[in-house]
Amino acid sequence: MHRMTRRGMEWLSAAADNPVECQQIWADDPRMPVLLPTGRLFDVLSVDQRLGLEMYDRLLRSGMPFGPTAVDRKAQRVGFFLNSQSREAFTHYLQRETSAPPKYRYLDKGSAVVVPGAIPLFDDRYQWLRPPTRRPEANPLRPVALATALVASAELLARIDRFDEQYPTPYAAVAALPEESDH
Repeated sequence: MHRMTRRGMEWLSAAADNPVECQQIWADDPRMPVLLPTGRLFDVLSVDQRLGLEMYDRLLRSGMPFGPTAVDRKAQRVGFFLNSQSREAFTHYLQRETSAPPKYRYLDKGSAVVVPGAIPLFDDRYQWLRPPTRRPEANPLRPVALATALVASAELLARIDRFDEQYPTPYAAVAALPEESDH
């Protein structure tokens, strides 16, 4: 199971209105999720779980830079943490990738996000896919990577959905083959 390090907890709790209280919550119950304001130390890109898991896998396999990532299993959302004030850069690169971006929510100043506890269990609603291990370093490539992965993952899922519609059965796939010709 993915768990936060002490330095990761310190970084996240620093975003809380009362950092000491936040750290005490996790000391008392390391599974306890906490509501934290976005925009102070981090922003969050939130997407549908299916898209988010594809993005996460694509980012991980390609070695592209990205930060902490959490999943809300009940709401079926995945949140990718970015450095605060990354909205403008993310939007810029997203517009360079496509004129019709997939649905997403960008949480920054004035919003909040529920973060998993330090040590969530496998069946907890809130879990870390990639927990914070320390304060993430500012990386100008992170918004670019997320914009690129968002568009690429959405395109792949759309193609997969079209496949399921085109070939709902093995027979449909065989019927679509060209007829054999005598050469």
